[in-house]
Amino acid sequence: MLRRETLKHLGLGGAALALEGQALTAFSQSAETFPSRSIKVVVPQPAGGGFDFVARVLADKMTQGVAAGVIVENRTGSGTLVGTDFVAKAPADGYTLLLGSVSNMVLNAGLYKNLSYDPVKDFEPLGLAVGYSYTLVSRLDAKLKTLKDWLDYAKAHPGQVTYASAGNGTGQHVIAAALAHVAGVDLIHVPYRGAQAAYTDLIGGRVDLFFDLSSTARVHVDALHLQALAVSGAQRLPIHPQVPTLLESGIESLELESWFGLFASSKTPSKEMAYLTALVKEAMLAPETRARFEKQGGRLLAWAPQESRQALKKDLARWVPLIHLLGIQPE
Repeated sequence: MLRRETLKHLGLGGAALALEGQALTAFSQSAETFPSRSIKVVVPQPAGGGFDFVARVLADKMTQGVAAGVIVENRTGSGTLVGTDFVAKAPADGYTLLLGSVSNMVLNAGLYKNLSYDPVKDFEPLGLAVGYSYTLVSRLDAKLKTLKDWLDYAKAHPGQVTYASAGNGTGQHVIAAALAHVAGVDLIHVPYRGAQAAYTDLIGGRVDLFFDLSSTARVHVDALHLQALAVSGAQRLPIHPQVPTLLESGIESLELESWFGLFASSKTPSKEMAYLTALVKEAMLAPETRARFEKQGGRLLAWAPQESRQALKKDLARWVPLIHLLGIQPE
């Protein structure tokens, strides 16, 4: 049903997809100089994480339409700054793309006063592919079993409930700080260097709560190491059907889904941009792409450039002022 609705939304049916594929092939043949070598997708996070997974799923499909292939390159450092800045300053020839998400394209704009790139001016979205909710989990040995239980306890015991994050300014940090602000409670932030260290202490009972991408949190919930309290998206997740949303838990005006997609330099020539847009759309709409994303708890978006640009601007307008209000600082 989601596939059908997505196609309808984009004005595409099976025949249209076939024609689009033929058009993409014809376009490639007519573009004598592009792509004449491999296209690189830069991931501003280490291999093995959510960024990397999305990039490799898309690259696997895109490479079928590029003779020299599409490769994934992990460029890490300073959170997501190094890799993102690298693409912003790379030649605008269509050969270097960025795997962007709410983290490096939205949250960084609120965290850093002198950000070395402009998410809107320096980049053009080729398409947002998938969205992942966050799941709020708690240590299993606690007697508090619902989000309401935890918030009631936090109100009665200010400064005694702790929450972990994978570091200052990360998505885990921002969503949890926003929850504390909206709920009017005093929660203590405990930053870690990466999610694995946070999980170790959470499972060991040394910290109370942790917001993490649902695809990762699911592993620990299913293994009965942690308890899931709520998900941050607008709807319940198929991988956690019994877990309520924040709204269902009584938290209004707070919703976050971390989208992931591909971006090119905004200065990329129009012909190359048109080719890349068609290539990315075909990869996003492939049935196997949807299957791989949904297996990991993702929601297929397959948004076109205009819709993706609107989503980016909307999230910037929403989260940057909130980050400033909360006084969140990067490491």
